[in-house]
Amino acid sequence: MPLDTIEAIRTRYSCRAFSNRMLSDTDLQCIAEAAAYSPSGMNRQPWRIIVVKNRELIADLETEGMKNLAALPDKSLYERILSRGGKLYYNAPCMIVVPIADAELATLLDCGIVSENIALAATALGVDNLICGLIAFSFARGRGEEFTRRLGFPEEYEIGIAVLLGYAAQAGGKPHVPDLYKITVVE
Repeated sequence: MPLDTIEAIRTRYSCRAFSNRMLSDTDLQCIAEAAAYSPSGMNRQPWRIIVVKNRELIADLETEGMKNLAALPDKSLYERILSRGGKLYYNAPCMIVVPIADAELATLLDCGIVSENIALAATALGVDNLICGLIAFSFARGRGEEFTRRLGFPEEYEIGIAVLLGYAAQAGGKPHVPDLYKITVVE
C-alpha cells in the first residue's frame, strides 16, 4: 500500500547504492504519470519525461559524466564521487531524464517540481531514488549531442535533471535531519 504524502516526504532519502532489481512497468508508469501531473508556471509544462531502462545507455552516460568531471580544474566533486564508490549513478537500474525547453529561471523551477514529484511518488511506492543534477556532466561536452539523440530529446530541448530509480542495495537509508529552526511564522 502506498505511503501517504506526508510520510513519503518525511521518509524520502537520497539512495547512493542501488541493487540490480528493476522496477515493475506498473510502478514506472505510475511514477512517470506523477511527473506529468506536476504544476508549472502558466501551465507551460516545459519538459519531457523520458523513462530510461536501457542499462547500456545508463553506463554510457555515466562513463561520459565521470570523464567530464575528471576534466574539471577543481577535482573536489570528482573526488567526492570517487569516495562514494566511483559511480555517478550508483548502479541505478533505471532513471527518468527530464529535458527542458529552455534554461530560464521559471523553467528550472518547474524542472525542480517535476523531480520532486518523481521522488515522492517513487518513495510512496517503496522505490528508492536520488534526484541527480549531475546528469548535466554527461551532456557537458563530447557526447552530449549523441545522448540527446539516443534519448529522443525534442529539438531545442536540453538536459534539465534526472531522477535515479531502483531499490537500495542495503536497507536502512535515512532521510536528512531537517532544521526546523528555519521555519518562521509571521502573524
